[in-house]
Amino acid sequence: MGPRVTKSFSTFDGELADFVRQFRGDPLGFVSACFPWGEPGPLEPYDGPDTWQREFLSEVGQQVRANAFNGVDPVPAVRGAVSSGHGIGKSAMVGWLVQWLLSTRPHCQGTVTANTIKQLNTKTWPAIQVWHKRCLTAHWFRCTTERIYHTLAPESWFIARQSSKEHNSEAFAGQHQATSSSIYINDEDSAVPDTIHEVEEGGLTDGEPFQFLFGNPTRNTGAFHAACFGTRKSRYIVRIVDSRTSKLTNKGQIAQWREDYGEDSDFFRVRVRGLPPRADELQYIDTGRVEAARRRIEIALPDEPLVAGFDVSGGGKAWNVIRFRRGLDGKVREPIRIPGEKDPDRNQRVAVCAELLRDTRPEHKLSALFVDSAFGAPIVARLEALGFKNVFEINFGGDSPDPHRKNMRAHMYATAKDWLLRGALPDEEDLMEQLTAPGYHIDKSGKLVLEPKEDVLTRIECMDDADAFVLTFAMPVRLPRVVHAPAPLPRGAHGWLGT
Repeated sequence: MGPRVTKSFSTFDGELADFVRQFRGDPLGFVSACFPWGEPGPLEPYDGPDTWQREFLSEVGQQVRANAFNGVDPVPAVRGAVSSGHGIGKSAMVGWLVQWLLSTRPHCQGTVTANTIKQLNTKTWPAIQVWHKRCLTAHWFRCTTERIYHTLAPESWFIARQSSKEHNSEAFAGQHQATSSSIYINDEDSAVPDTIHEVEEGGLTDGEPFQFLFGNPTRNTGAFHAACFGTRKSRYIVRIVDSRTSKLTNKGQIAQWREDYGEDSDFFRVRVRGLPPRADELQYIDTGRVEAARRRIEIALPDEPLVAGFDVSGGGKAWNVIRFRRGLDGKVREPIRIPGEKDPDRNQRVAVCAELLRDTRPEHKLSALFVDSAFGAPIVARLEALGFKNVFEINFGGDSPDPHRKNMRAHMYATAKDWLLRGALPDEEDLMEQLTAPGYHIDKSGKLVLEPKEDVLTRIECMDDADAFVLTFAMPVRLPRVVHAPAPLPRGAHGWLGT
C-alpha cells in the first residue's frame, strides 16, 4: 500500500501523486492499494474486492491500456455493464470507480445517476461518500451531497449527481473532455429511461470516455438489457453475477427465495441469478406508468366520491399513513402521516380518523375510509362504536373479488395499475419507489400473485404510502343519493289523461 500521511503536506502529496499515477491503467491495483483493507475498522475482515469485482476491474484496466489514450487523439469509450442479483457489492464498485477515475485523470468530468432520486440519495451517492472517506486520496477532493470535486479545480475536475427523469435529460448533455475523460455511471440502470442513454452517447465521443451501467435486470427490453444481453453486448465489458457466488450476500435469504419461488421463476432469475425475466418485466407496476401519472393533471368531477386508505403502523420505523383519492385525482389532498413509534394506545389515530369522518364540508366529506386490518382492526372497531358507518376493515390477504387475482392485495394493486393509465399522482419519490417495488408472477391456477411484502422490504425501507394509496381501490364507492319524492301534481294537470 502507498505511504500514509507521515511527512509535510506538500512532500506527501508529491509522493502520493507519483504513487497513484502508476494506477492510471490499473483500477484493480488502485482499489487494492488505496483503501485500508485488513486494517482496523470496517474493512478489517476483508483482504480486498470480491472475485467478480476483481475480474471486472481487471478487464476495465486491460481495455484502458489497449486504448493507450495519448491525451490528444480520442479513443473508444470504455464501457462496462453488470447485471446481477441483490447484495453483491455494486454500490461499492461505483464508489471505487469514482475514486479511481478522479484520482488518475486530472480535469475529468462525470455524472452519476440512478433509477430514482431516492436510490440516488440513500444508496448510490452515500456509497460514493463512504468510499471517498476511506480513500488514500480523499484530501484532494471535497465530497458534498451534490458533487465530488478537486479542491484546486472545482469547476473543471468533478463528478456530479443528476436525476434520471426524462425531462432532465439535457443535464447529461454537453459533457465533453477532449484532453481527459467524460464519465457516466448509471445505478439500477434497468429502470433508467432510454432517453438518458441516448444523451449520454453524445458525451462519449471525445477524449478517453467511460460509461458504466449497473443493475438488477427487471426488464427484458431497454438500453440496459441491450447492453447486457442484446444487440449492444459486444460494446461492453459484461458481467452477469449470480448472488450465490458472492461472499457478501445473505445465503439464508437466497435459500428461502429458492424454496418459495423456484430457481427458474422470474423472481429468482432477476433477484438472485442476475438474468432478465421471461415476462416483459419483473416489476408489476412499471416505472413509466407511475412517471406519467406524476406529470398528469386531473381534476375530479364534483360528484365523484372522496375516499381514503389508512395503512396502520405496527410500530418502529413504519409510519401510519392516510392517503386520499377522488376519481382520477390522487393529488386531491395531502397525505397524513403519524410516526409509528408514537401513540402506542391508538388514541391519536382514532381521533384523526374521527375528525376526518366528521368533516361535512363538500370538498372534504369522506365517502369511505378503508383501513388495513393487520394493525388497524381495533381502530375500525372503535370508529364503528362511535357510530361511523363508512369505515371498512380490509384484509390484504383476504379473498379477491376478482377470481384472476390471488388475494385482496393483488386485486387492489391490479386496480391501481389500471387507474394509473389515466390518473394523476403527486410528484413523490417515496410513493413511486414503493408502487414499483413489488414483483409478481402468475401461479399454476392462472392467478396474479404479488411478491410478498416481507420480501419487498428486504430491498426498500417501507411500503406505507403505496399500501395506503392502493387501499382506496378496495371496493367501488358511490356518493349517497338522496331521493326526494316529487310533489303531487295539481288536479287537472295530467294532460291527455284527463281529470
